[in-house]
Amino acid sequence: MTADPTWRGIALDAATALALLDWQREMGVDEPIADAPLDRYAEATPAPRAPVAPAPAAAAAPVAPQDGADLPAVAAALAARAASLPDLAAAMERFDGLDIRKGARSFVFADGNPAARVMIVGDPPDEDEDRAGRPFAGRAGAMLDRMLAAVGLARDAVDAERSVYLTTALPWRTPGGRLPTEPETLAMRPFLERHVELASPDLLVVMGNVACQSVLGRSGVLRMRGTWAAAFGRPVMPMAHPCYLLGNAAAKRDAWADLLEIAARL
Repeated sequence: MTADPTWRGIALDAATALALLDWQREMGVDEPIADAPLDRYAEATPAPRAPVAPAPAAAAAPVAPQDGADLPAVAAALAARAASLPDLAAAMERFDGLDIRKGARSFVFADGNPAARVMIVGDPPDEDEDRAGRPFAGRAGAMLDRMLAAVGLARDAVDAERSVYLTTALPWRTPGGRLPTEPETLAMRPFLERHVELASPDLLVVMGNVACQSVLGRSGVLRMRGTWAAAFGRPVMPMAHPCYLLGNAAAKRDAWADLLEIAARL
C-alpha cells in the first residue's frame, strides 16, 4: 500500500477512510467483504422450475332455458340435483334464466357457518354486497353484526349454537338496485328452498320485504315483524332489514324485541 493511498481521487488518510466507512454504514452496508469470492462473470445456474399445476377443469356450461320455459320448474330441477351447498352454488351460477346476472359484479351465495341453528335470508345484494361478494356487507352488515353480538350470536362463530348462516333472496344485484320482479323472485325460490333444506337450520330470520316475499309469499315486513310464521318446514321470524334501521332509528327498538324473541326461541 502506498504512503498516500487514494480512492476515486480522494486521499485516504485515516480520517477520510473512517468517514467513508461511516457513510457506507449509514447507507446500510453491513458486510464489506464476502466470506467467499464471487465470480460474477460465471454463467448462473438456472433455478429448478416448479412443477406446473394442471389447468383447472373448465366450468360447466350455463343452463339457458329456452324462450317460454317454466323458469321455476327449470330451477327446481337444477336445485333438486344439488347434493351439497357447493353443488347448489354451482347450479345457481349455471342458471342463465335471469338477465339480472349479466349486470351484477358478483355472485352472492352465503356467509357464516352452514351448521348454524339460525339462517338469515336478506334482500337481494346492494352495492356493498355486490362489491364484496357476500351477504350483509358494508354499513348494514356492520349493524347486523352488532345486533347479533348483543344476543350472543356471530357470523364467524365456530360453535353452531352461537353462529348464524347468511344468504340473500336472489344471488345477484338487480340493475340500479331496483326491486326484483315477481317472475324473478319466483324463478329463484326453488334454489332458496333447497338452500334451506341443505343447511337445515332450526329457524329462519327473513330481513326485508323481498326476503319475506321469497320465503313467505307476501310482503309488508313492518306489519309482520315480531310474529312467528312458518315456511320450508321451519319457524320464520320477519324483521326489518338493517338498511332500513340505518335510516329509521325508532325501528331499532322493535328490532331489539325481535332479537330477544329469537334468542328465547333458541
